Amino acid sequence: MIPSVAVPSTRVPLRLSKNLHASSLVVPEKHVVSTGCGILGRIYGSTRYTDGLRRQTLTMMRSSMDGEEFGEDEQEDEDEDEFATYVFDGDELVEGENDPSMRLYLDSADIQEMKKWADTGMFYGCTTNPTLLKRSGVHCTLPSIRQLTRHAFELDIQELQLQAWGDTVAEMYSCALDLAELDTRVVVKVPITMEGIQTAKRLVNDGVPVTFTAVYSVHQVITALSVGAHYVAPYFGRMGDAGKDAVSDVAAMQGIIDMSTECSGEVRLLVASIRSADEIAQLATQGCNTFTISPEVAQQLVSDPLTEAATNLFDEHAREMGSIGQ
Repeated sequence: MIPSVAVPSTRVPLRLSKNLHASSLVVPEKHVVSTGCGILGRIYGSTRYTDGLRRQTLTMMRSSMDGEEFGEDEQEDEDEDEFATYVFDGDELVEGENDPSMRLYLDSADIQEMKKWADTGMFYGCTTNPTLLKRSGVHCTLPSIRQLTRHAFELDIQELQLQAWGDTVAEMYSCALDLAELDTRVVVKVPITMEGIQTAKRLVNDGVPVTFTAVYSVHQVITALSVGAHYVAPYFGRMGDAGKDAVSDVAAMQGIIDMSTECSGEVRLLVASIRSADEIAQLATQGCNTFTISPEVAQQLVSDPLTEAATNLFDEHAREMGSIGQ
């Protein structure tokens, strides 16, 4: 029998045994609680409060309860369990698809480009940094970024990633908190430097989702995982420019994340500095599923000369045969 506790309002993935009545499982408020579910083990939850709103993520890990051992019959049952992913839909826990699905971000601070591409439904969110702000004429000040954030969330996107800045940990942390308080859907980016790592740890302890950016080496993924980042952003194109085997290194980064049992799908490799749609396709074959791309690369994703030629032929034949409206 699964105990009843508080139910979250957001849809979050949860992996459970199909042999259990998942509809009766609800989310605990505590960071770590024992569910009393035997072989299912513990639910690990983290709660973030910003302006009275709660952000909660969960991970189900199959492990024995503290001080308990499985009997032989229980162990055999565990091995035969079939697991599926569930999400909360309002107050109900329903079976859903695995969370690690393809996720695209638009790498731009241009609100017109954001609007254009948000209307396609292709993009989960947008990513920015001080360089992109400068390129779009957005001042790197809290009032300007607040306005950008407001406009961005008037569009059909789920997340906006904003980069913190500062010469010291104290300055970067203060800036990061200001950005996080703009909206509960903001993810704060920090460079994977000593100052950025210390800032990220404080943010993670506060329940603020973090992206480590400017990642160039495979070992930096280990650092990011140890701190508890939500996203790790390697600069794919710039890695190649620096003489690295970017495809191999990014594939290795993805492999480390996939093998980390502590992640359980919560951490994503957010591949940045993509120069072409073909690079996205190539990395997707290596298991990568999260990319941030420029509007120019986004255009490549929806363009192909053969598709355009076929479409023009369809239109021509439709006109010849008396298309609707004529």
